[in-house]
Amino acid sequence: MKITVELPESDVHDICQMTGIRKKGPAIRQVLDDALRYRRRAEISRKFLSGEWSADLRTFEAAKAEERAASQNIAELWRD
Repeated sequence: MKITVELPESDVHDICQMTGIRKKGPAIRQVLDDALRYRRRAEISRKFLSGEWSADLRTFEAAKAEERAASQNIAELWRD
């Protein structure tokens, strides 16, 4: 979709400097993509922190414990 937006020239200059992109259109698209990505991450973080979303890590934690035990066994065998 193509839209027309009026921005102060100083803002466009700052956007180009921050992104490192010399052309105005691609620089503004990059800033918009970054802003959307930031907002989406913030929303996901909010859902996890509020408890709206959660993750069951019991199987992950059990696998990590088994991995630590196996590593410990290998280390003990190596020392002998």
